[in-house]
Amino acid sequence: MAKIRVLVVDDSSVARRMVSDVLASDPEIEIVGSAPNGRIALAKLAQLGADVVTLDVEMPEMDGIATLEAIRKVDPRMAVIMFSARTERAAQATVEALLRGATDYATKPTDGTGEQVIRQELLPKVKASVASRRAVPAPCVAPTAMPERRPRVPDVVAIGVSTGGPQALSRLFADLSRPLPVPMVLVQHMPVTFTRILAERLTAHSVVPVHEARDGDRLVPGEAWLAPGDFHMTVTRRNGSLTIQLDQEPPQNSCRPAVDVLFRSVADVFGRGVLALVMTGMGQDGCLGAERIHASGGSIWAQDEATSVVWGMPGSVVRAGLAEKVIPIEQMGRELMLRVARGEVSRPVTT
Repeated sequence: MAKIRVLVVDDSSVARRMVSDVLASDPEIEIVGSAPNGRIALAKLAQLGADVVTLDVEMPEMDGIATLEAIRKVDPRMAVIMFSARTERAAQATVEALLRGATDYATKPTDGTGEQVIRQELLPKVKASVASRRAVPAPCVAPTAMPERRPRVPDVVAIGVSTGGPQALSRLFADLSRPLPVPMVLVQHMPVTFTRILAERLTAHSVVPVHEARDGDRLVPGEAWLAPGDFHMTVTRRNGSLTIQLDQEPPQNSCRPAVDVLFRSVADVFGRGVLALVMTGMGQDGCLGAERIHASGGSIWAQDEATSVVWGMPGSVVRAGLAEKVIPIEQMGRELMLRVARGEVSRPVTT
């Protein structure tokens, strides 16, 4: 298999050298060039034939967001991984980049662990961003027959998403013309600070308020709660009220928050009243939880492959025979509003 060709873009010569050396130490990767800012990177990109660009956020002359936008005009599918610091300002810029179509991100180390962090966080994402396009998502369970049935109008909408998620969520929420008559709960794989910023950005561009969840929050119709970074989120019923619980139990699927944790809890609380959306993301997080929802009589929709940055999570659900519908992101908001308004007959999905 051909090596993964990487262009490293960072205004720090130390960072460029460190990233290049660590990535090049992997036999599957070839560093085809580096650049100190976006303007030079764009000039090189047309000549180098890179598969992946690692892109610093804050750079002189042309910053990471402007560079990303220029890349997307030429190649909407190229893997672009933002590489930013953990500061509030950098987190704001990184979330903005993800909303504008960055494939993924990794956070820069703030101490002497640079090579270790690059090897453990950035390197796997570089490889996965290319490998995921070549791989066929495996089902998390043996495929099951989807009987035709008339699902009830849902009592809750639960969403699980990862790589490519901020942009997909932004489109989904922007397409909701009015608040839904049910609560929404979401897991997006992101660290602390990033989830708060994402919730604020989604709220600013939607009729649905999106909160970064706090332990003890009560669910109400017409609003949404996003699991905070580094915490699992579950829903429980207490004294007739629906309440959010947060915990720091061990990661599942290498994730905290994990979609499986949320999906299992809503299946147990709402049963047939769950409508789950499994959207773009690497891996299989959410698939086992979707199996629990399906067994409880709930419904699962999956984002289609063509509009997913990575079709790992939704692809696993589809191949397991759990998806009632496979929907392009451009149609998901409208379909969601139709379902919560009146319900509709479901058809088996063919794969």
